[in-house]
Parts: sequence; C-alpha cells; structure tokens
Amino acid sequence: MTPSAASSGPGAPGLDIPGASVTPGGTATTSLTVRNDSDIVEAYTLEVVGDCAPWATVEPARISLYPGTSETVTITLAPPRSPEVRAGDVPLGVRVLPAEHPESVTVPETTVHIEEFHELRTEILPRRRRGWLRGRYRLAVRNEGNTPTRISFRPEQAGEELRFGFVPADFALEPGESAETRLRVRIGKPVWFGKPAVWPFTVHTADGAAEAQAEASARPATYVRPPLEAEFVQIPIFPKWLLALLAAILALLLAWFALVRPAVRSAARQAADEVVQPRPTPGGGKNGQSPGTGNGTGTGTGTGDGTGKEQGGSGPGVPAGGGPGGTGTSGGGEQSSATIDVQTSGGQAKTGSYTVPQGKVFGVTDIVVANFQGDEGVMTISFGDRKITTIALETFRNQDYHWVTPIEIPANATVTANVTCAKPGTPATGRQAQQCHEVLNVSGVLANVTQ
Repeated sequence: MTPSAASSGPGAPGLDIPGASVTPGGTATTSLTVRNDSDIVEAYTLEVVGDCAPWATVEPARISLYPGTSETVTITLAPPRSPEVRAGDVPLGVRVLPAEHPESVTVPETTVHIEEFHELRTEILPRRRRGWLRGRYRLAVRNEGNTPTRISFRPEQAGEELRFGFVPADFALEPGESAETRLRVRIGKPVWFGKPAVWPFTVHTADGAAEAQAEASARPATYVRPPLEAEFVQIPIFPKWLLALLAAILALLLAWFALVRPAVRSAARQAADEVVQPRPTPGGGKNGQSPGTGNGTGTGTGTGDGTGKEQGGSGPGVPAGGGPGGTGTSGGGEQSSATIDVQTSGGQAKTGSYTVPQGKVFGVTDIVVANFQGDEGVMTISFGDRKITTIALETFRNQDYHWVTPIEIPANATVTANVTCAKPGTPATGRQAQQCHEVLNVSGVLANVTQ
C-alpha cells in the first residue's frame, strides 16, 4: 500500500496509516511514517494494538530519529483462515511511545477490511447402508467460513430409482457453527430374489452466501469440498440361503411321502395284525400244551399225532407236570379264580390259603397282589410245596404275574399267602389302618383229574 503524506506537528511525530484490505489466509501490508519534529534525538517503540494485534506485526518495532527526520515502518497483516476472523471492517492501531517524552505517546488508527471466504466441512454417515426398501443417513455440516450462510442440499443419482428426503431441508449457520440433517433414501420396487442391488448417489452441499457472492461478481460458485458419495445396497427379500433351505425341506417332504411313509404304514399294519391274532388259551390243549405233545407218566406212554387225540399206551397221556401217581387232567376245563384275603396286626404274621378241590387240578396262569393300604412288611406266595415269590409290601401297591405255561397245583394242595406285618399303611381315607390288609387273586384253568 502506498502511504499517504506524513503529517507534522510541533514537538510530536508525524503519523499516518493508510487503510488496507486482506483475505484470511493471505497477507497484506500497510505503512506508517514517523517523523521527529522535536529538537532532540528521540527513540520510538511501536506496537500494534486492537483486534488486529494477534495477526499483525510492525517492522522495525523500534526506531531512533534525529530532529527533523522521519522513517517509514511496515505493518504486515496475516489473518488466519478461520471462522474466528469475521468478515468486515476491523480497527487497526499502532501505539507510538517516545522514550524521552513518554507523555507524548500517540496511537494512530485505521481500518482493515477482512474479505469474505466460504468453506464448508461436510460428512455423511454411514457411507454404505443396507436395507430392503429404504436407508437412513446422517449429514453433518460445519461452517468453516467467516460469514453467515444458509445451507441446502441437492441429491444426484444416475437414474430415477431413488427418492430422497432431507429433514431439515435447509438451515442457517454462523461462522464456526455445526448442524446435522437426516437423509432418507427410498426405492419403489423390492428385490425378491438374487443378488443385492447397489445404488450409488451423491449429495451436493449448497452454500447460499457463496452462491449469492458468485452471482454478484458474475463468477461461477466453487465448492470447497467435493460432493459426498454414498451407496444404498438393496438386499433381496428372500436370500439365497432361504431358497436352499426351502429346497432341502421340499426334498425331505418328497422323500417322506415316497419312501418313509409307506414303510411306516406297512410296519404299523404288520404290528396291528400281530396284536389282533388269536392266542391259544391255557386250557385249549392239555395243561396249556398243544395236543399230542404230552408224554404220560402213568401206565403207558403216548405220543400225539397232531390230531388232538392221544395215541399209544393203555391210558391217555397227561401233560408234563401232571398229578401224582400217574393221574392227569381230562380234556377241557374251565377258567377259574380264587381270592385270598389276609388281615394281620402289626408285628404279627398270618397265612391265608386256597385249597384245590378234590378230583381237580388247578393250572395257574395269573396272580394279582393288592397292597391298597401301602402296608410295610413281607408277603410270601407258595403253590403247594413250591415257593413262588417273596416280596416287600412297601415296594408296591398292585403287582401282577403271568405265565404262558400254567403252573399246575394238584387236588387238595393249597395256594398260600403268608403276610408278616411290620407296619400298617394309610389308605385313601387318610387315617392309618389298625392292621395290615393284603389281597391275592389267583386265576387259571380248573380241570378234572383222570386216573
């Protein structure tokens, strides 16, 4: 800058500072002419004061002048490119302090014009969003310029598949201020199957103050930062793994109906047929055995011919386990059962019995033991001189035994149930019984004895 002519005054330095204009981030200079109008040699200290002091310097900062001489110093202005340095006029002062006459200190002033600059810091998060039909993004904007501005957004996509919505669509920002807006991206048609579709797009951030300045100066507006780039990845409604799973399920269903289900039905039908087949009754043959298979132990020995009649020997054969003395059962017989009821006090033993009638033989096939009170003790069951079982009463409430081949009990022999009562139980009434009470039911075929 070219300084203006120095002013003069008696006994004081001549001072003058031309105005200046500077753009933040750049530099500019102005000057100050100091003249010594006194009659002595004087030294002057120069210091920048005011709002420009943080980024302004004067050189040289100290000068010495003979009477009637002057010197011009340079003031360098270097404001930083920061929102803190606002655009507009800023006062600039230089304090000139004489060493010999400090009372004559003076502060010449001028005005520095700070030019406007526009700069935005923008960011979009996330850069990549996945979804079926829509995706949401967040745009952050900071005004790094030194003048207020109004921000708006302009989306751009190669096709017309995407629809964009900004909330809010525009807003004002002071220098150094930040704000956020939400962007919603939506597509009209879903992707049912196949690979994900990738839709790239860009977002331009418009600086209202910069555009207005460009229109006023007839220059195109420039963007400090490039457009924001992002992607919306549209995922299919039905992914590949789901299709593979459905195919596997369909294959399993086909295999079930074609292979497994017929086999299961066949096995179930076979099992049902086996259940409903008639079984021979214990009295259908002789002592539960097929006709013609018994060997007599009496006066003769016979073998069956498979027709149900006994052959050989002088007398008919009897099945194994026939009565003593060569006696046997006659053909036929009828189902019969007997019940033995035993009641005994605690700490005592008692025996109940059933005696096979004279001229009969009892082929036992089933017994049922009832301990309905839950008594504690021991029960021993015997068929004649054969002990069948000994069981602890506290281990059961109802117990049953079955034989395919009947156990024969000859005439006048007994079925006995010996009960030793340790502790009477508690029946359904809820009151402990006074004595143990057990019931034994014996069933089978009662047939006549033949000699």
